Amino acid sequence: MAVKLAVVGLGKIAQDQHLPAIAASSDFDLLCGASIAGESPRGCTYRDIETMLESEPDIAAVSLCQPPQVRFAAAHAALLAGKHVLLEKPPGATLSEVEALVDLAAERGLTLFAAWHSRYAPAVAPARQWLAGKTVEAVRITWREDVRVWHPGQTWIWQPGGLGVFDPGINALSIASYLLPAFHLAEGTLSYPANQAAPIAAELCFTTLDGAPVIADFDFRQTGPQTWDIRIDTDAGELLLSKGGGALAIAGVAQPLPAEAEYPSLYARFAALIAAGESDVDLRPFRHVADAFLRAGRREVEAFVE
Repeated sequence: MAVKLAVVGLGKIAQDQHLPAIAASSDFDLLCGASIAGESPRGCTYRDIETMLESEPDIAAVSLCQPPQVRFAAAHAALLAGKHVLLEKPPGATLSEVEALVDLAAERGLTLFAAWHSRYAPAVAPARQWLAGKTVEAVRITWREDVRVWHPGQTWIWQPGGLGVFDPGINALSIASYLLPAFHLAEGTLSYPANQAAPIAAELCFTTLDGAPVIADFDFRQTGPQTWDIRIDTDAGELLLSKGGGALAIAGVAQPLPAEAEYPSLYARFAALIAAGESDVDLRPFRHVADAFLRAGRREVEAFVE
């Protein structure tokens, strides 16, 4: 039987990605939603998760798509109510709160899934397969996009816990931490608009344990064509993952890939985890972001105006 599901936070990412993926899934049945704005295409739309959980006892799982600053309280309430939980990225506002949710889910025998959607882009699995057994010599990550296009009017992204440019940058780090050997931050610089509490750009220098450089350039100010590239030099040649994981070239030769299905794949994974009674919460991408706030220097740049 399909898992009865509720979506909490019916904003842009839910409307663009989650709801279409759920509608196409045979594993889930959308029962209702909760959001301070927006409407669920099926069932009632509640204005807070507590009322929804009290009113809809048939809910078995929830997808949390609201801003990260308020996600812990919603996830905590859902787990206490006996519901499986999917966390849109980033999984929370701090590492400690997500670790607390991991412990609570384990205590309750519930599934908790940190949904790193970019890992399900079509080029990622083939890239990981090709890299197996090869030596990584250097990595260059360039993740530049226009915040006005992807986050129009979303003031939460500039507030503490909203991550600023790391909201997209964590997608790159989720792919890199999946493809590469362990790496850690050596130094970096975060650029903050004069009027905002979160960075608009980041220049980061990571290194693997073997000393291979992993350089990341994140920027929210790019207009025109967007850039989402990871270039990996190895002892067997260069691998280029581009278009956010939508394209792959090896030694300059484009590789055939399956069709894009990031969010449908997320929900297939969520269903498999629920069926197996397991959780999947990889905190490495989030930890790299936290390390950047700890280790990188600060630069003030011009104010950001929507």
